[in-house]
Amino acid sequence: QVQLVESGGGLVQPGGSLRLSCAASGFTFSRFSMTWYRQTPGKERELVASISTIPGITNYADSVKGRFTISRDNAKKTVYLQMNSLKPEDTAVYYCKAVMVVNGLNYWGQGIQVTVSS
Repeated sequence: QVQLVESGGGLVQPGGSLRLSCAASGFTFSRFSMTWYRQTPGKERELVASISTIPGITNYADSVKGRFTISRDNAKKTVYLQMNSLKPEDTAVYYCKAVMVVNGLNYWGQGIQVTVSS
């Protein structure tokens, strides 16, 4: 059974930090690129950050560059999103997605709420 389980969300004050985790099971994690998306009510889901199957190849939305860092641990089958200098506009439900680029096979997590507010 394929599962992607996000954790680490919650309420944080502006300027604070959170670290999201996405634990994978039921598929060969190392063969999938991993991506974090976020979504707010009434808006389309947007890509936040992605990391290739090759560690070190990453991509970020302009809005989070320099503040967020994506990383992966293939041994733990987990992808992380370190979020620093959080802003109220970072408030959203964050989702992780696994994609096998060669054939488009993909899986989504259930999402986790991040709220940045004083």
